[in-house]
Amino acid sequence: MIYLDYQATTPLAPEAREAMLPWLSGPEAMGFANPHSPHRPGRAAAAAVEVAREQIAALLPAGGRVVFTGSATEALNLAIVGRKPSRLAVSTIEHAAVLDTAAASSARLDLLETDRDGLVAADSDIAGGTDLVAVMQVNNEIGTIQPVDAIAEKAHAAGALFLCDAVQGAGKLEPPRGADMVAVSAHKLYGPKGIGALWVRDGIDLTPLIHGGGQEQGLRSGTLSPALCAGFGAAAALAKARMDEDGAHIQALWAKARQLLPDWELNGSADRRWHGNLNLRREGLDVARLMSDLRNVAFSAGSACASGSGRPSHVLRAIGLSDRQAKSSIRIGFGRYTEMGGIEDACACINAAAAAQGV
Repeated sequence: MIYLDYQATTPLAPEAREAMLPWLSGPEAMGFANPHSPHRPGRAAAAAVEVAREQIAALLPAGGRVVFTGSATEALNLAIVGRKPSRLAVSTIEHAAVLDTAAASSARLDLLETDRDGLVAADSDIAGGTDLVAVMQVNNEIGTIQPVDAIAEKAHAAGALFLCDAVQGAGKLEPPRGADMVAVSAHKLYGPKGIGALWVRDGIDLTPLIHGGGQEQGLRSGTLSPALCAGFGAAAALAKARMDEDGAHIQALWAKARQLLPDWELNGSADRRWHGNLNLRREGLDVARLMSDLRNVAFSAGSACASGSGRPSHVLRAIGLSDRQAKSSIRIGFGRYTEMGGIEDACACINAAAAAQGV
């Protein structure tokens, strides 16, 4: 199997797995201890959590705190609902975790449009009275890198806070330094599933979503998993150390894939994009048949969160594609553990399967 769905999830780094194992041990080693307990095993577990917190903070802007959550979706909910904005501006290509949360809030909602390249204008108009602006760093479907620092300046000039979904960018790009809140996810940077985090700039207050014991800085009740935290921290530290190396590897894979898929149209900007995301379309393509024919290549027809809905991608529609064009698009995602030979074999299979459809 050739795995090319890195936007949906990334393989667990061996280093992250090794960091988790001591906190999954049995009664002899006491690695199972509750990090909120005051005894020695509990304090040891709590220390592991704090090490992980520092490792994750090193990927994010200075001058804030990291709050662990169960996912980036929860982090984004905490940021939006926890601020209780009266007026909220979000881009039309945000993840459903932002769009649906914004729609469910009581805030007046303004949408920031994108151009054909999938980019939000750096000088987007932000209405007076806006409390919160949310624009993602890297789009999960088409990989476009948004001018988030410039948009953050516009938000601040309008008197609003700026929230950035950095799930696809964390550990790959420099952090959105102008943001007031940043959401990240462990399993999108080679860490474990089931844990995310919200970075919150100092001085910003939030109302908790989950009530109970108030364990996580009073903002998230519930027992933290030292194992998940340790895996997240190790993955973050590794991503920071390998950022240049990983980036160079992705560039080489991108160049090879573009060379081998010359007859496919690119969705989104070729330049302002994370090149580990290759979203392509081919006129007349039956994507469902393509995926059925390519059982040994794992790729996507869009966001994993919207998989099976049958609806055209809201991201592709937002950049001006017709429903037909959106439904003839595929997303190929690669990363640290993708081999050049795998890209070559996958592209050959994709081209052959498309040719068998006569497109």
